[in-house]
Amino acid sequence: MPLDFIGIDPNTGDEGSSTAWVEQETADLILQGETAEEALRAVISKTQWVPGHAAGIPEHETVIRIPARMVPILRRACDAAEERAELR
Repeated sequence: MPLDFIGIDPNTGDEGSSTAWVEQETADLILQGETAEEALRAVISKTQWVPGHAAGIPEHETVIRIPARMVPILRRACDAAEERAELR
């Protein structure tokens, strides 16, 4: 599963960093970010976003926090994913 690197948090330090890739085969966005704090996860866990859809975070999913300064990188990632999907 080869990945195209799109960008990394410009304020990254030596430990961890929000990063965006696009998977070449599926055109899926792959995001690395800081695990959301427990208070935010608690709010999301109790919120039913779509009528009829269960509230909560399934065991196989997680919530990550991506800094707002990464919006331009995420836009590039979305554009790259869209272009790759058109090639399939």
